[in-house]
Amino acid sequence: MEVVITGSQAETEGWRRVAPAVARALATAAEVLGLPAEAELSLAVVDDEEIRRLNGQYRQVDAPTDVLSFPLLELEPGAPIPADEVPPVLGDVVLSLAHIYRQAEAFGHSPEREAAFLAVHGLLHLLGHDHQTPAEEARMFALQEEILGRAGLPRHGT
Repeated sequence: MEVVITGSQAETEGWRRVAPAVARALATAAEVLGLPAEAELSLAVVDDEEIRRLNGQYRQVDAPTDVLSFPLLELEPGAPIPADEVPPVLGDVVLSLAHIYRQAEAFGHSPEREAAFLAVHGLLHLLGHDHQTPAEEARMFALQEEILGRAGLPRHGT
């Protein structure tokens, strides 16, 4: 899967620190989920002001958040990507770099783990996963933890 990284924070030291873990987690996710090699994902790394603006514009929530996902395909969880989507452009994931570091500290794990978690979380939303019900949440979070564990980023690691 090709990941195109953009955004106002994509060239910062804070992003460079966590980028290898994010790349490893997304590559592992692509393998676990059976995504085609030619699949594309846009990952924007932004500040709180930008993600707050996007959150207000698209979710009518006037507050910064950690991750936003904007899928280009309407998929059911686990459903294959339609063959006519060539290359399959999955959509956009937007991460708040400041939120990554704050949440890592609050949750007692590394920024690498938090950034990878949020990137995989965003990718799963692009693929139709959600957490609106307790059952959906349990499935989605179990899949996230499986992917992160395989990527060497377990809940109480790195």
